[in-house]
Amino acid sequence: MGIVEKIKEIEAEMARTQKNKATEYHLGQLKAKIAKLRTQLLEPPKGSSGAGEGFEVTKFGHGRVALIGFPSVGKSTLLTMLTGTRSEAASYEFTTLTCIPGIIHYNDTKIQLLDLPGIIEGASEGKGRGRQVIAVSKSSDIVLMVLDASKSEGHRQILTKELEAVGLRLNKRPPQIYFKKKKTGGISFNSTLQLTHVDEKLCYQILHEYKIHNAELLFREDATVDDLIDVIEGNRKYMKCIYVYNKIDVIGIDDVDYLARQPNSVVISCNLKLNFDRLLASVWEAMGLVRVYTKPQGQQPDFTDPVVLSLDRGGCTVEDFCNHIHRSLVKDVKYVLVWGVSARHFPQHCGLSHVLQDEDVVQIVKKKEREDGGGKGRFKSHSNAPARISDREKKAPLKN
Repeated sequence: MGIVEKIKEIEAEMARTQKNKATEYHLGQLKAKIAKLRTQLLEPPKGSSGAGEGFEVTKFGHGRVALIGFPSVGKSTLLTMLTGTRSEAASYEFTTLTCIPGIIHYNDTKIQLLDLPGIIEGASEGKGRGRQVIAVSKSSDIVLMVLDASKSEGHRQILTKELEAVGLRLNKRPPQIYFKKKKTGGISFNSTLQLTHVDEKLCYQILHEYKIHNAELLFREDATVDDLIDVIEGNRKYMKCIYVYNKIDVIGIDDVDYLARQPNSVVISCNLKLNFDRLLASVWEAMGLVRVYTKPQGQQPDFTDPVVLSLDRGGCTVEDFCNHIHRSLVKDVKYVLVWGVSARHFPQHCGLSHVLQDEDVVQIVKKKEREDGGGKGRFKSHSNAPARISDREKKAPLKN
């Protein structure tokens, strides 16, 4: 029996098991078994020389956005509209067979947009090119899930289920659970609040399913069994997702209003070129990019080429800004002058831990280098002569 068949057999057993207090321990063990099997399903086969065939796309720009959706929902047309890159679009499904990159120029930044082949139900099990598409999605900063506004809501649920099956958590934050394996000492279980979804016995059974008998476990929130399994697996990625509903020109205004009011959703029409500005603004807000402009001493700020920072790519502090320019710059920084939203007054003297905001202006003041043979007073502090001579050696006469 293969891994896919084992997963389906366990899912069938979970479906016919009644959910109550007596069966929650059994269901928790079944969920842990499914998570282990899905992790094995994503691993490359034993004996293979490489990780397999995939899409080789070099990262470019200040961020990466992946387009995910069913075939023929308008992903290629959207890429062409936003970037100008030609991506073949036709009236039949699976027109795009590989990954096509494009660049969005927005707010003095460059955002890489990837047009991926359409995925179908069962992509997490390897159907179509689902594994390659999902692998590229994991390397992106955010995901744009392109949906057909004229189709049912079931498409969104199917795609979310396929992405969660391979470890992608959309619009979720990591659970506040501290977990650390130990060599000895048994299992230490603690919580800072009352737990309603799990208890100590259930956690022990799930850890024993993973053959973990020595560990520290601390709950800082009322987490579920799935959250605990995600922490134990340790290979989950939490990403922001924007649901883009295309083809709103073929549905009624009431349906458009309903879709537009859903959380993390944007309605567009590639045919009529509607609402692209709102889509780009939503992408910019989700990525959280911070533009920082430099100001040389005694000159005007340079507003042509900003330094772009983000929390997902390093951080937004002054130290991260210095490291972005050059790694050795941090050692020479005395202080920085900041103008902008993050400053309380203009200019503000800041240290390396100051958090920068969008469109701030920064001037770096470096430490003054001391001369090699210099020192205070009339006598040198450093000399190559013996100690009994160097303390009497005078400098050159001062010039009047």
